Amino acid sequence: MKLLENKTAIITGASRGIGKGIAEVFAQHGCNVALTYSSSSAAADELVQALSTHNIKAKAYQSNAADFEAAQALVDAVLEDFGQIDILVNNAGITKDNLLMRMGEADFDQVIEVNLKSVFNMTKAVQRTFLKQRSGALIHMSSVVGVKGNAGQANYAASKAGIIGFSKSIALELGSRNIRSNVVAPGFIETEMTAQLADDVVQGWRDGIPLKRGGQPLDVANACVFLASDLSAYITSQVLHVDGGMLT
Repeated sequence: MKLLENKTAIITGASRGIGKGIAEVFAQHGCNVALTYSSSSAAADELVQALSTHNIKAKAYQSNAADFEAAQALVDAVLEDFGQIDILVNNAGITKDNLLMRMGEADFDQVIEVNLKSVFNMTKAVQRTFLKQRSGALIHMSSVVGVKGNAGQANYAASKAGIIGFSKSIALELGSRNIRSNVVAPGFIETEMTAQLADDVVQGWRDGIPLKRGGQPLDVANACVFLASDLSAYITSQVLHVDGGMLT
């Protein structure tokens, strides 16, 4: 059963990691995919080719979601190319980790801009389309760190906590127009980034998780499919933890 057939999604930061996993599973469920990337055009083009094998339309756009005007231009381009937008997955994000005493102002500002302001920019850009069609699914990628905090990640935790507050507010504003806004909060997800960590560090993370394993991009992607589809038609303003029980 294809849960997203004939729908079109924008997925930001989708050339690798969790974003790539979301794009792949959305395509498998019949969703047309407009994906953004910041610099890795080769990876984005390769992903578009792979997605197209599922008989859906896919296209990559180089775009900076942290730029207000660029976000609006992206949405305009997607509407022109695809004719519709039904789902927005705000996935773009970066880290600039350091203890507060060593964290510079630029590292704080950049993480807030890319992780949090991008969510405002993109949601604002699609809002008019969603209001006009009286439907839309907004999915914002937060983190377990945005809920519980983490030493050395004050900037990242602040950005991800802000996403939760933003999403809940938007859910209240737009719910009467059948526009749903939800958050996915992943825990320790094993991607290209975590592959660079030492084996004992990764195992330490796994040992501290009730399910005794790290998550996969597929685990997060499946949660996003649920929140994007009609299966979750009566669910909004929620935070879905995909963390193997880390916050238990």
